[in-house]
Amino acid sequence: MAISDTGPLVQTTPLVTFLQRVQLEAHRSYPNEKTPDPKFYIDLSLKLPHHLSTVEAAFNDLTSGSRDLPVPVKKLEKFVHEYFDDAKDLVPHEPEDFVTDPFAFLLNVENDQVREWAREVHSLWKTLCYRVSDSVRESPDRHTLLPLPEPVIIPGSRFKEVYYWDSYWVIKGLMTSKMFTTAKGIVTNLMSLVETYGYALNGARAYYTNRSQPPLLSSMVYEIYNVTKDEELVRKAIPVLLKEYEFWTSGKHKVVIRDASGYDHMLSRYYAMWNMPRPESYVFDQESASAFSSTLQKQRFLRDIATAAETGCDFSTRWMRDPPNFATMATTSVVPVDLNVFLLKMEHDIAFMMGICGDKNGSVRFVKASEAREKAFKTVFWNEKAGQWLDYWLSSDGDEPETWKAENQNTNVFASNFAPIWISSFNSDENLVKKVVKALKNSGLIAPAGILTSLKNSGQQWDYPNGWAPQQEIIVTGLARTGVKEAKEIAEEIARRWIRSSYSVYKTSGSIHEKLNVAEFGEYGGGGEYKPQVDGLWVVKRSYISILGGVWMAF
Repeated sequence: MAISDTGPLVQTTPLVTFLQRVQLEAHRSYPNEKTPDPKFYIDLSLKLPHHLSTVEAAFNDLTSGSRDLPVPVKKLEKFVHEYFDDAKDLVPHEPEDFVTDPFAFLLNVENDQVREWAREVHSLWKTLCYRVSDSVRESPDRHTLLPLPEPVIIPGSRFKEVYYWDSYWVIKGLMTSKMFTTAKGIVTNLMSLVETYGYALNGARAYYTNRSQPPLLSSMVYEIYNVTKDEELVRKAIPVLLKEYEFWTSGKHKVVIRDASGYDHMLSRYYAMWNMPRPESYVFDQESASAFSSTLQKQRFLRDIATAAETGCDFSTRWMRDPPNFATMATTSVVPVDLNVFLLKMEHDIAFMMGICGDKNGSVRFVKASEAREKAFKTVFWNEKAGQWLDYWLSSDGDEPETWKAENQNTNVFASNFAPIWISSFNSDENLVKKVVKALKNSGLIAPAGILTSLKNSGQQWDYPNGWAPQQEIIVTGLARTGVKEAKEIAEEIARRWIRSSYSVYKTSGSIHEKLNVAEFGEYGGGGEYKPQVDGLWVVKRSYISILGGVWMAF
């Protein structure tokens, strides 16, 4: 009897399971160069009055002619058109708080051409704002999109649903545009997912219920409160954030690293509740897993693939034991620096919010939790010689405490090694900041157009030569908040390079891209399992706050 992976699983819906079959058949039917995006099929909605059982029977008839030959493309397209919709889940929505000319922040933009660019980027809010259609609420089993109570901001292009960690930068952009009601609605939607599932999903689709994404919900609430002083939102958020915090600090997400003195440091890792091909990329994952012979090996590899998607940085050599060999993906064995940065920020945020609401005991509890995690950063992640915080490789499955070993630190250079500088307790330490600045300058990460994601050119989108706005913003913000002159100067220079290159790409291509080739000035990025995305929330999410949130003066 075959040994199988016994880790946690969250089952998907019958519709998702069936759409995987359609996706696989499409992959067989179309010539390689014309194969549609596999995500197209998994996002389809079942047309009324058809029932899933009827459609499955029709599909069985369609594919029963010959198992060895694919269904002709025209027949498959006719079947999809007859039984499915691809654009009925969302309805365009006019955000009530949108203003055409948000002069308050535009006044800070000195360059006339760039000011016009900023105005164009701001106008995208109207293009990207939707509400979930009534049919999703009334017949959820006919859709893979999940119902949400408030209007949404979507990425656009192939991404027609809300995404979790993306929403943090969306909210920062919305706050810059003074769209406070829309920002609060996004938080309300995410809180509804936590209340339903126990965690914020990777995205608002039925096939994303098996994983989360970097936990930034508390940071979103904090950003809104910091501007609006909305105490009611804070009070509603606290029990939701406690639920999410429990998810990330217990079960398979929790790891314990024991130091030389016998002290146990509690940290967290990513761990998807899935060990099969991801429905949205089923054909790709199935092909990747074919390199393994045993069921157990395939399932562990597929869990690590899904877990890499939970990191938000899919894919990268950061998650590979033997980079750039994709088959050595081992994401569940990594204790990531940046995940624990986000959880440390969550602890700070919850302590702050509980203080606002008068819960002194709760506030003290989370202050102590943050102090314990900061101690773990010094012991587990910090590398004095490198002047960086390094990811830690687990030696076992992570279910039992492990003794810290220096050789388990991942000494490869990644932008995420510098993410802790975002946290006040680190960027306020002048001596530490000087070490980090020296390490960053010598790291090779600072490139002509911004900060490189890594130094390895693997063909994956979260590796060299790509740079992404979230990592630029986190590092730039952290350095800018320090009291060290050199750190502030580097922050401004990185921001200047990123914005100049983003503007150059916009002027030459007519689009703003989700990622840049930062090794070259004025070039957009590539790599990964889908075509580079342009002119959607990827503008607003990945680049909006970097573009509009206070670094215009650097242009």
